[in-house]
Amino acid sequence: MSASKEGAAPPSKTPRVYVDTNVFLYAIGTEHRYRDVCQGLVRALGTRSLRGETSVETLQEIVHHRRRRGDTDATERGRQALALCHTVHTLDATVALASLDLIDRHPSLPTRDAVHAATALANGIVTVLSADQDFDGIAGLTRVDPLDGEATAALGSSG
Repeated sequence: MSASKEGAAPPSKTPRVYVDTNVFLYAIGTEHRYRDVCQGLVRALGTRSLRGETSVETLQEIVHHRRRRGDTDATERGRQALALCHTVHTLDATVALASLDLIDRHPSLPTRDAVHAATALANGIVTVLSADQDFDGIAGLTRVDPLDGEATAALGSSG
């Protein structure tokens, strides 16, 4: 089951994009080569010029990461990230089992990335926006690196 935002615009020609956790974390983190481009992508999510979708797993990752770093606004950062996405997909047994199958086929794939990949595939999303190369080579998915301005522009972002 997935939750779309109420009052969201009807489907458009803007491609659906699965937004990996690292896009949000780089946008709110300290200076890094990905920070500025990820901030631009997050702005594009906010204006809906980029149709971002993600999973409840993203919330868990953001809050865990930020709390571990002593961020007292960690829960609010999680809420904000989810609010920016057009759709937030749930994690159910079907997706969990599919993530295990992905790990079996890609033994070096981290568990959380397997959950993200399985979520995207289960929901018919073929593009993953991520700095993480672990998504490369997963059949049915194409990773777009946030630093690839031409590719992110094709997604609808002026990022």
